[in-house]
Amino acid sequence: MLVRRIARPLLASSFVYGGIDTLRNPQSRVPGAAPVVDQIAAKADEQLPVQVPRDVEQYVKINAGAQVAAGSLLALGRLPRLSALVLSASLVPTTLAGHRFWEHDDPKERFGQTAHFLKNLSMLGGLLIAAVDTEGKPSVGYRARRAASRAADSTEKSVQRAQKRAARAQRKAEKKYQKGSR
Repeated sequence: MLVRRIARPLLASSFVYGGIDTLRNPQSRVPGAAPVVDQIAAKADEQLPVQVPRDVEQYVKINAGAQVAAGSLLALGRLPRLSALVLSASLVPTTLAGHRFWEHDDPKERFGQTAHFLKNLSMLGGLLIAAVDTEGKPSVGYRARRAASRAADSTEKSVQRAQKRAARAQRKAEKKYQKGSR
């Protein structure tokens, strides 16, 4: 559909541009990302048996790379649902790290950060819609349920046919036995 061919690149453009910019200059994003990385790493250390690395710049680069790769795939219409899901997952820490409006006292700065925060929430909504868009085709879940139902029906019919053949064979064997015992 034409709308998808236009909407996907428009939605992806911000991620590709921002990801490339971050890969070129990750140091500018490190201070904002540090509290988020520290919080996530602390939670992970509690849950995992190994200690999680705390190299903030590396996490910033990984996130940027994921945004460039997934954004490019989404723009090209390749693996659009998976790409949108990856972008959704990368947008959450990006938003929490980059637009912490609750930490600003200056009304103008707070308003600007709030606007960017809400813009990212809007993009998250668009990505979630793109992640569940089946392009008019039945979903994987529907196709799986339908295939399972057809397999069950086919198996049931096969069992019924086998039971009928077995009953016929048993009757035939009983007739032969009766003829032979006379």
